[in-house]
Amino acid sequence: MTCSSRLYCPAFFRFIYSVIDEVIHLKNFPAFARTFLTSGLMGFAALTTLSMLTTFVASPAMAQKAAQPEPAPAAIAKPIKDNVEAWLKGRFKVDSVSKTPMPGLYEVRIGSDLLYADERGQFAIVEGQLIRLKSGQNITADRLEVLQAVDFSKLPLELAMKTVIGDGGQGRRSIVVFEDPYCSFCRKFRATLMGLENVTIYTYFYPILRAESTTVSRNAWCAKDRQAAWDDWMLQGKEPPAAAAGCDFPKDKILALGNSLGVQATPISFVPSGKRLQGAVAKDAIEQAFKSR
Repeated sequence: MTCSSRLYCPAFFRFIYSVIDEVIHLKNFPAFARTFLTSGLMGFAALTTLSMLTTFVASPAMAQKAAQPEPAPAAIAKPIKDNVEAWLKGRFKVDSVSKTPMPGLYEVRIGSDLLYADERGQFAIVEGQLIRLKSGQNITADRLEVLQAVDFSKLPLELAMKTVIGDGGQGRRSIVVFEDPYCSFCRKFRATLMGLENVTIYTYFYPILRAESTTVSRNAWCAKDRQAAWDDWMLQGKEPPAAAAGCDFPKDKILALGNSLGVQATPISFVPSGKRLQGAVAKDAIEQAFKSR
């Protein structure tokens, strides 16, 4: 990417272009992606520059007004301040409570951080999450848990590797996990899973991170001892033997399943209640999930 004319490419504009150019080349994007990103990011750079110029020419009075919102009345600010600080358990102090353009919604400033609260100080919006301040309940997270739950009984477990641990080979508790063979967090989570007791683990080989993920997944799936092949790779880095030419690894079906469940990263796991566990959660979190209904 270049800027052909210095007349129409002032220093800060050239700087923006150079940064974009470096990002694109450092990331090694393919040609079509570079073309798309170049045009899109140049447009973004132009808009950014226009925004900067608009800011520069704005009057000091306007800037001062935007920088300092109108303080909330004391009768409203006090309960908001008290409840937010109680929710934070005294670790931080509220610096100011101010009005916002939305009636009934107030800005709460803590240092250089912002959150928003209702006029009674009962609820707050923190990084996009709706929090009930008195109890600390994350209402957004609870709602998402319901929306992201699955019907465990309808999962095609025949597409997963079955591992039974403890209880005389019964493994009365169950968990399903999606793992990519090149996912470092999956390896950590695998070790945690293998440390559980009285559990049956259904593992979907979910090759999404790189081309080699499919090769390793297929080789492990087609191995004479599937369990040993997968665990040797995940826990010890020992590559499974090459699969026979005619072996069928149900990659497409597994990917389709993951897509239908919204599995966009690994590891992701589910317990019989339908609860979703994001990432390489600790053993205690898994044990708690088993108790969910």
